[in-house]
Amino acid sequence: MGKESVQKINKPRAIRRLVIWYKRNSAVTSIVDTAASSAVTASNVAGNVVSGAGSVVSTASNVASHVAGNVAGNVVSSAESVVNTASSVVSSASSIAKNTLQPLVFDPLKRLQNHDNVLDIVEDSKSKRIWIAVDGMGGDYAPGPILEGCLEAISRFPINIKFVGKIEKVKDSAKKIGLAELLENEIENNRLELIESGEPIGMNEEATTVRKRKNASINVAMDLVRNNKAEAVYSAGNSGAMMASAIFRIGRLKGIDRPAIGALFPTRDQTRPVLVLDVGANTDCKPSYLHQFALLGNIYAKDVLQVKKPKIGLLNIGEEKCKGNDLSLKTFELLSSEKSFDFGGNCEGRDVLSGSFDVVVCDGFTGNILLKFLESVGGVLLDILRSELPRGRRGKVGSAFLKSNLLRIKKRLDHAEHGGALLLGVNGICVIGHGSSKSLSVVSALRLAHSAVNHGVMDNLNQLQKLQVLNS
Repeated sequence: MGKESVQKINKPRAIRRLVIWYKRNSAVTSIVDTAASSAVTASNVAGNVVSGAGSVVSTASNVASHVAGNVAGNVVSSAESVVNTASSVVSSASSIAKNTLQPLVFDPLKRLQNHDNVLDIVEDSKSKRIWIAVDGMGGDYAPGPILEGCLEAISRFPINIKFVGKIEKVKDSAKKIGLAELLENEIENNRLELIESGEPIGMNEEATTVRKRKNASINVAMDLVRNNKAEAVYSAGNSGAMMASAIFRIGRLKGIDRPAIGALFPTRDQTRPVLVLDVGANTDCKPSYLHQFALLGNIYAKDVLQVKKPKIGLLNIGEEKCKGNDLSLKTFELLSSEKSFDFGGNCEGRDVLSGSFDVVVCDGFTGNILLKFLESVGGVLLDILRSELPRGRRGKVGSAFLKSNLLRIKKRLDHAEHGGALLLGVNGICVIGHGSSKSLSVVSALRLAHSAVNHGVMDNLNQLQKLQVLNS
């Protein structure tokens, strides 16, 4: 038996297990390598400012490479020292990686919040503050988190808020969450106005209830847009009621048969989400409806997402033009003959999140299923990865690396964090929020509303009525 074999047998069992674990968990070793590389870059930039950064980088690189390689036995002399050293590297590398890589991570609607920051700052500083009507009573957690998000958005963007709801209840909620003083200050500064309304339309109530309860919070908010006292409206309440209120109060765009709800989905490209519509407004559609959805989505992608030439896809069961049901086949013919946008053909389910398309068109029944499925993916993925991590010390080491990353992945896939979706096809800017929206989602939704107003979405949408297809 050779010398190398003897040394291999005499190695502590814990060392061999740790090496095998790291080899099998390529995701962890990849993060180790990324953290080490990021640490080296950070060290070169920091220079003499951060004392000891070089030694941390060297330690992270050496230990990561030895643990991942076949010479782990030369790093430490016992299992206990290996674990302790690994824990130290985890702490250092995780911190370095977080600080270095965090700015590159795409949060939901991050592109709308941070895209072209310099341009946004210049643009915002020159533009006047716009008024946005907010249904303060709509949503599972209203009015507290809705108010909190509004106050935060006022400080970030050039917007003013007309907060619609039961004023006494709003003020009580403000006291409970410690925002009473800030609320009064914004009212005095004329950047927020409280407007009295009745009870909201409940999540379980029929959408047509808006016709009977004229003083419902969503109706009062929509009237502000109709009377030109606000340029956009936001609600996290009953989405069906909001659509009904929009149709009854401000009406549809001329030439548009059915409004559509457009939702942003994440893609492989962290800075380029895909717009999917319709995701629930119309369960039964005609080919002409889907054609109109494509026209609406094309303008949305150009104006709000700032995509110069959006690529439109039709959700189908195959790429070939002969695939699909009667609705898909007839819609394909309409979209193929349309010259006002770039039709990229059929989009299979696996291609929705690939980044190959900027806009994906489908009927509301299919789109809503797709939306609800995506909502579950983040939580399920996180649970699966948690269950696959080994237990004990090795599991703790892996969890230390992966915890923050997994939470960010879940957040990217969680539609509740996307802020809101535009109701396209009505004669005003309407943003529908998720029912479980909290302050961050409200901020994102109000940023979306401001962006839609600021980029003249309604002006371009009104130009659609000039198209021959809408007049035929």
